[in-house]
Amino acid sequence: MSHSPAAELDFTQPQIFRFDNHQGASGEHKVSPDQQYTEQSGYGFDLQTHPTNNNDPFYFSVAVPEGNYRVIVEFGHTTLASTNTLRAELRRLYVKDLTTAAGEFIQRSFIVNIRNGLLQAPELNAPGATRVTLKELEQHRLHWDNKLTLEFNGAAPQVRSISLQQVNVPTVYLVGDSTVTDQPYEPAASWGQMLPYFFTAPLFKGEIAIANHAESGETMKSFITAGRFAKVLERMKAGDYLLIQFGHNDQKKQWPQTYVEATTTYKDYLNVFIAEARLRGATSVLITSMQRRTFNDQGKIVNSHGLYPQAVREVAREKNITLIDLDKMSVQLYEALGVNKAPLAFNDNGKDATHHNNYGAYQLARCVTESIRQSSLALAAQLSNQPAYHPAQPDPVEHFVLAPSPQASSLRPDGN
Repeated sequence: MSHSPAAELDFTQPQIFRFDNHQGASGEHKVSPDQQYTEQSGYGFDLQTHPTNNNDPFYFSVAVPEGNYRVIVEFGHTTLASTNTLRAELRRLYVKDLTTAAGEFIQRSFIVNIRNGLLQAPELNAPGATRVTLKELEQHRLHWDNKLTLEFNGAAPQVRSISLQQVNVPTVYLVGDSTVTDQPYEPAASWGQMLPYFFTAPLFKGEIAIANHAESGETMKSFITAGRFAKVLERMKAGDYLLIQFGHNDQKKQWPQTYVEATTTYKDYLNVFIAEARLRGATSVLITSMQRRTFNDQGKIVNSHGLYPQAVREVAREKNITLIDLDKMSVQLYEALGVNKAPLAFNDNGKDATHHNNYGAYQLARCVTESIRQSSLALAAQLSNQPAYHPAQPDPVEHFVLAPSPQASSLRPDGN
């Protein structure tokens, strides 16, 4: 049985990590219940967690090079029933409420994107940086490190094996702000980290990677100057997608270094993002920002984005590219929930009127995927088999259940 450091493993071939008593074959790695991740071993249970008899959530990490990885997880146990929710990296949802009976095993296959903060070094005397400029709070987050981390959660999580293999598949890059990013802590959540769930499929069907580069507090200008867009562009290839949603912070005149005016410079910067993607053979999709939860006395949402959503629509029409109108769909969603229930879709028990919780993020992700399904994008063929969705008829909030991640904080996301 191999105990080689993961850095020495050949991820062009499937590497299988086993958690049961099966002895395994060549290329399989036995993991004991108390094996913690170390840089020396390169794989193990992480963040001071491990499987327990109390069905507590646990993390498992493997050191891997940057790239896309097909992950095949075999859920179940020989003598115990299980209920499983699985996230990867920074709370990206892939599996929700998958159950197995005692002695039953079910596999799920999906693609996880792994990145680090390094940039290709510029030539001598050329401008540029060697690293993305990360905020202090980002420095050690799971989506910027050198390992693939899986969060096993749910009422009774049970896993028998994990297979990892580096693959070359189309990548969907997400760029935007706090309403898109992989939020690190409960109870905040964003639609971008729910999106992978809708592309997760049974064995060998998932062929799309979701790379969420959005970050709280970002604007188009800061996304460029921090090297975040450079990171996306140096990895982007023909056949990839770029989903663009900026506006919440770009519209702030009190942020003079990054402010862009709706009918002029805002549209110009959107065109820059589109042109850079097109140059690399990638397909851009424009997304209007969802509204903030601001009701008037008649129970209708007040537009807090001015002319910015209309500017996005105009650029999409001018460039003949797909538009996802989260502005309109979010208004339908909030008004369908009503003044009293709409706060149940938002962070901090509804005290935060901009950022969402798991329920709200999930509903917005359904808006995004339904728009993709109805589009002419080839990406639509990769969606899992979900029923049609209309934001005016959202999933009942009372019936929505998603096991919360162990990482929680009362800290508000940047931006508003």
